[in-house]
Amino acid sequence: MSTPSDHESRRADAPADEGPPYVGALLRQCLDHVRARIEADLRSAGFTDLQPVQLAVFSFPPPDGVRPSDLARRIRMSRQATNHIIGQLEALGYLERRAEKKGERRLIYLTPRSWGMVKVVHATLLEIQAEWAADIGADRFNDFMTALRRFASRQ
Repeated sequence: MSTPSDHESRRADAPADEGPPYVGALLRQCLDHVRARIEADLRSAGFTDLQPVQLAVFSFPPPDGVRPSDLARRIRMSRQATNHIIGQLEALGYLERRAEKKGERRLIYLTPRSWGMVKVVHATLLEIQAEWAADIGADRFNDFMTALRRFASRQ
């Protein structure tokens, strides 16, 4: 007795592109593309001292006025690893830790240098969105962004 192939076991009305890669892999591949563009644009803008692992700290929203432990949870790194990266970014002039009042916990703040880097990232993301909208059409891209925002808000 033979077993049906993957193709034969699909529903007759299923789209031909329903197989792998699935949503997780496709999102990761798109994220890899976006990250590569951001890294290239940052290097072109003169931010040559940043390593890819350090860029995780600047994920949206930028870590301005946050506790290091909250940042660690947000970027899914241990507190020790996050504090190590924060220390590196402090030494490079991208972040500073300070307490607003004496006796308060020190929070992470962006420096003018990091705000300049964030502007480059923002511009790159807008360029990518414009390119993708041009590729699939503005209406389809708006639907895509609406769906992504909906799924992202579910947590």
